Amino acid sequence: MNHSPSNLNSGPKPGDWPITDGGVREAFLGMLQDGSWGRYHGPHCDSLRAALADFHATTHVILCSSGTAAVELALRGAKVEPGDEVILAAYDYKANFANVLSLGATPVLVDTLRDVPVLDPQQLAAAINDKTRAIICSHLHGCFAQLDEIIAIAEKRGIVVVEDACQAPGAILNGRTAGSIGDIGILSFGGSKLLTAGRGGAILTNNATLAQRIRLYTQRGNDAYPLSEMQAAVLLPQLKQLAYRNQTRLKTVQRILAQLAPDAPLQPALFPNPRQLTDSVPAFYKTAFRYAPQVETDISREQFCANMREQGIALNPAFSGLHMIHSQRRFRAVGDLLNATTLHNSLTTLHHPVLLAKPAEIEHLAVSISAQR
Repeated sequence: MNHSPSNLNSGPKPGDWPITDGGVREAFLGMLQDGSWGRYHGPHCDSLRAALADFHATTHVILCSSGTAAVELALRGAKVEPGDEVILAAYDYKANFANVLSLGATPVLVDTLRDVPVLDPQQLAAAINDKTRAIICSHLHGCFAQLDEIIAIAEKRGIVVVEDACQAPGAILNGRTAGSIGDIGILSFGGSKLLTAGRGGAILTNNATLAQRIRLYTQRGNDAYPLSEMQAAVLLPQLKQLAYRNQTRLKTVQRILAQLAPDAPLQPALFPNPRQLTDSVPAFYKTAFRYAPQVETDISREQFCANMREQGIALNPAFSGLHMIHSQRRFRAVGDLLNATTLHNSLTTLHHPVLLAKPAEIEHLAVSISAQR
């Protein structure tokens, strides 16, 4: 599904998002003409379901109101109930933690890989017990979760793997599309996402039982977690451009890494190495860099990011570690979580719109990162 950029503008300005290209403009005009923008039911949601199913080679697609709602519904599909446990990385998006709590279950936090914001499969053996119902695996900040290892462990215990691809739409992991590898895949269409409708999400699965449980929960005379016809209509042309834009963002990240000085205060925190890929294509919604000051007199991570933003570079401190912002009474921790704590203290993320910028702007970015102290 590698479409050419024929309907792109000359290029977005750094920071511009979303992109109102020809396809999106035509979608809005079409809805004005046929009135589908204001209907409960129309052609666009059905078309989006079919397109997502084809794109991901997935049998069941359930559209919903947000990525957060999609994770909740996935956990309900996995029959997570009060007293159960759900495993996730101690460094992850806080809504995943909150979703587990909202079902009356206990989040079980395990450490990440060293210097990389994804779950360490080696920690699962110590985390799994008879209460474990699901594992949430997030592809974060341009990194892939090690799904093959995680799924192999989960299958032996009958545990559902929820693949959170909210930051990785269209990413390719070992020849398979992110969101189609776990038992249930999750997408988000939030306002800053690579596929955006302002709000919205989707659940992907090949498991008919899981899909039916979710549909039964959402249908209450109407859809309790709806995605609108208008949202679906503007997502369809973006989906056609996604593979091309992901390739463009990958090439830009590769250029940044090639120009980054070895002693730069920012160093990549990416897995796998974007310069050594074969049949995988990450999706860089937020790109991870560790802030590694060279001397004690270097400025703080927060000041470094503020300086970058003053130069028009959308760099920010990354997520907080879940174990650092929640009471210990609300979760069970496995091990010391030292890697997640290091990420909590050092990780920054570069927001994606700049990755579609012109080469001269990318060179400015790399030079600024290397020069700043």
